[in-house]
Amino acid sequence: MPKLRAVPIELHAAERARLKQRADGHKTPYQDRLRARIVLLAARGRPNTQIAGQLGITADTARKWRTRFAEYRLAGLADRPRSGRPRRISALERAEVCALACQLPAATGVPLAHWTCPELATELLQRGLVSAISASSVRRILAENPIKPWQHESWIFMRDPDFAAKATVVLDLYAGTFNGQQLGTDEHVISIDAKPSIQARRRCHDPTPPQPGKAMRVEHEYQRAGALALLAGLDIRTGQVFGSCPTTTGIDPFMALVDQILSQQPYQNAKRVFVVVDNGSDHRGKAAIRRLARKHPNAVLVHTPVHASWLNQIEIFFSIIQKKVVSPNDFTDTVELAQTLLAFIDRYNKTARPFNWKFTAADLTELLARTQTHQTASQESINEPKAA
Repeated sequence: MPKLRAVPIELHAAERARLKQRADGHKTPYQDRLRARIVLLAARGRPNTQIAGQLGITADTARKWRTRFAEYRLAGLADRPRSGRPRRISALERAEVCALACQLPAATGVPLAHWTCPELATELLQRGLVSAISASSVRRILAENPIKPWQHESWIFMRDPDFAAKATVVLDLYAGTFNGQQLGTDEHVISIDAKPSIQARRRCHDPTPPQPGKAMRVEHEYQRAGALALLAGLDIRTGQVFGSCPTTTGIDPFMALVDQILSQQPYQNAKRVFVVVDNGSDHRGKAAIRRLARKHPNAVLVHTPVHASWLNQIEIFFSIIQKKVVSPNDFTDTVELAQTLLAFIDRYNKTARPFNWKFTAADLTELLARTQTHQTASQESINEPKAA
């Protein structure tokens, strides 16, 4: 029987580059990478048996993809179309799955907070919208779209009538301007807020340190050892943080922190120091503005809109504190808790950098436009007459 001769392979420069990219790509599927290597070795004149031995495959596999490439070039390395099993769930039934998943269960009379795949499958069958369907089939159909009715996000409508104006002032300060004028080097912006009621929880047993293959373990049971607040101010230009740990929040602790900050340089002799705060009772309204101006004439109190603490950059630092210091919580008493919080601020300030704040007044305008669209759609939905 005559010996089969290997099909000779000659590559163009573009083909060689594409094949090398596939053969070396870490994210390239294994089959595509293997086929590219077969062709590259064949282009070097290697026989199929040698290619098979080098790649750990059979000679027939090497011959197959070598021949395919010789006939169809790069297109020959793709899998040929396969008929597969016909779909048992029709396009109409798939649309019914998506339509039901995009409705709130309560709006359809189902006493559920949200849909799950098994609940959707049950409801579809009970309504006769599909002839037969399983929870796994529902999951695959939703994944194709994609729809995830078991997830939810919280949001709140902007209730402050002057939201845009107040938020723009804050965002302009973050961008280094006020009333259209560039801030000078002797003008500063301080973001201040309070993280109230941080509890000191004394665990019934000491935590155990992590070990190879084992995470740190923390006793679930604890005894309450009191609570305190963390008041903190952030210089948005330098990233430096100032803090205090009073037992509770209020006007006096807030003013004490402001005194702590503004009594030192460069804030004491600054032309203006803008103090950005939310609408908490410690510093709410015009009374707080007058109170601060009387004690510190160079200080300007700037309020964020109602329900917009996310505009206050100090909240980012509080999230860092929560992750790195407060959780998991294991403190003997509030004294140890306060010492730890203030020690972390000192440690943080050694490498502090300003936050990379990217949300601008232009982004705010776009956000408000989208919110107005949602409000209009929601109001129209409420005003629609109910079906009899």
